[in-house]
Amino acid sequence: MKYVIIFLLIFTTSHAQLTKPLEPKLENIKWIAGTWHGEAFGGITEEIWSEPSGGSMMATFKLIHDGKVVFYEIEVIREVENSLILQLKHFGPDLKGWETKDETVDFPLKEITENKVIFEGMTFEKISSNEMNIYVDIKNEDGIAETVKFNYKK
Repeated sequence: MKYVIIFLLIFTTSHAQLTKPLEPKLENIKWIAGTWHGEAFGGITEEIWSEPSGGSMMATFKLIHDGKVVFYEIEVIREVENSLILQLKHFGPDLKGWETKDETVDFPLKEITENKVIFEGMTFEKISSNEMNIYVDIKNEDGIAETVKFNYKK
C-alpha cells in the first residue's frame, strides 16, 4: 500500500509539472515560428509564422487546391492586457477580404503549457521541433461545429 501511495504522489506531481500552465507571453510560444507545410481540405497548406517582436507574432496562410490558391489568411498573436489573442482575416485568391474592413476573427487565449497553446476555437500542439498540429473548430455547411486537424512539418 505504501508503494502505491508513493507512486501516486510521484505520478501526480510529475503530471502536474508536465501540464503546468505557463505565463501568457509570446516568449513561451516562440516554437510556433517557422515555415510549415501540410495538407488539409483536399489541398496543400502553407503557414509561415514570424519570431516574436513588437509584442506580436504574425503569419500568412494559404490553401492550394489543383494548383490554384483557394484562400489566404493573415494572422497575428498579440499581447493584450496580460494575455494573448489570436486574430485573423481571410482573403480570396484575388485578395478581396471575407470579413468587413474592421472585423477580425478572434481567438482569446485559454492556456499555455510547454507543448500546447490553447485559444478558444484553435489549439497549437508541438509534436517536435519540426512538427506541430493545429486544431481549428470550424462550422460545416450545416452549421455544425467540427474540429479540423492540420498537421504541419518544417
